[in-house]
Amino acid sequence: MSEMLDQHRDYVLRTVEERGVRLVRLWFTDVLGNLKSFAISPAELENALQDGMTFDGSSIDGFSRVQESDVLAIPDPNTFEILPWGGKDAAEARVFCDIHRLDGSPFEGDPRQVLRRHMKAAHDQGFTFYVAPDIEFFYFETPETGKVPVPLDNGGYFDLTTNDATGDLRKQTIRKLEQMGIPVEYSFHEDSPSQQEIDLRHTDALTMADSVMTFRLIVKEVAASQGVYATFMPKPLEGVQGSGMHVHLSMFQGDTNAFYSEDDPYNLSPIAKSFMAGLLRHAAEITAITNQTVNSYKRLVPGFEAPVHISWARNNRSGLIRVPVPKRANPLATRIEYRSPDPACNPYLAFSLMLAAGMRGIEQGYELPDEADANLFEIGDDVLAKLGIEQLPQSLSDALRVMERSELAREALGEHIFEWFLRNKRDEWRGYKTHVSNFELDRYLRSL
Repeated sequence: MSEMLDQHRDYVLRTVEERGVRLVRLWFTDVLGNLKSFAISPAELENALQDGMTFDGSSIDGFSRVQESDVLAIPDPNTFEILPWGGKDAAEARVFCDIHRLDGSPFEGDPRQVLRRHMKAAHDQGFTFYVAPDIEFFYFETPETGKVPVPLDNGGYFDLTTNDATGDLRKQTIRKLEQMGIPVEYSFHEDSPSQQEIDLRHTDALTMADSVMTFRLIVKEVAASQGVYATFMPKPLEGVQGSGMHVHLSMFQGDTNAFYSEDDPYNLSPIAKSFMAGLLRHAAEITAITNQTVNSYKRLVPGFEAPVHISWARNNRSGLIRVPVPKRANPLATRIEYRSPDPACNPYLAFSLMLAAGMRGIEQGYELPDEADANLFEIGDDVLAKLGIEQLPQSLSDALRVMERSELAREALGEHIFEWFLRNKRDEWRGYKTHVSNFELDRYLRSL
């Protein structure tokens, strides 16, 4: 392992010299998943790769307190890439960092370290956790404060028009993603006006979390370069479908898909069923992480193809988990799709909690409930209750209340992130609860 790490470091240093890189950006995220960065010169890179770079963690949301402020950013040489902008004479590179304490121990406020810990725990049991997200987002004209966002088109699902400005933006985005080593599987116009979807090809969860962070930046950079605005806000427009991040999940043991069984009618192995049962049992507890904004819950409502009910099915998009039919019955393609997350989440924490919930199901042998293959939006709440089908939390406040009682969420996130996240999001909810909206003014001001 040490020899391989040295090889990666040598490759990074050699590439910086050969490509004439002028600036190396060290990337990491805060607890909410906001991308953070500081730049170093190539002369500092060798020292950074060996010993890390010290910075004041108290200035980053959810990191250190003032009295214990300094932390180390240690670049992960596996994540080194040349950025697809800057030109030959001003080349820049980026590398993701793991955050450590000054004594070298992992820093418990670093979301990337949380996912590393869960990936290692799964690996110790023989599993590699793979993820493939379908990421939706909107393009708008440059937003004006207090004004309704203006879409660039009125297209719908899979639409192709002769003057497809958003299609050109998608093409430019995909080129830059591929330059960064992020392969794309599909891209198309989604259901709502000016809404897009780009699906990333599956890889291990840690690499994918890094890719999601890079993806969000590139989408916004390409849009800004063309004078438009891209947003991952879950529900920016009323009356149309919001943006989700459906996550395809699978577990492999070596080269074998641990979710596949030839003997099952759905080709789901006992491991897959227990993993699904874990996700379903703990879904409400992890929703504050997978859907972390007040706005997230305006997407999770009936009638807009977003899940509301904690259930699973083969081909039912009203449920939380869908089991896609693999092409040509390919054993390697057997997977599950977790449909509630949105693209505003912190991918490191969201993937961590999905993995933790699924592994809890495997370790404790949870039994998968019966498939709910009916349209759950058309069934009354009393019938659903008799079937034992519950709903996801209906607001950020509800989600935080469930998360606060969750032993799994506390253990999976660690005390530091768990407590800080709850405090931060309660503040967000208080701000929302005391805000007087245009809806209230229009509805009540003249009638009351």
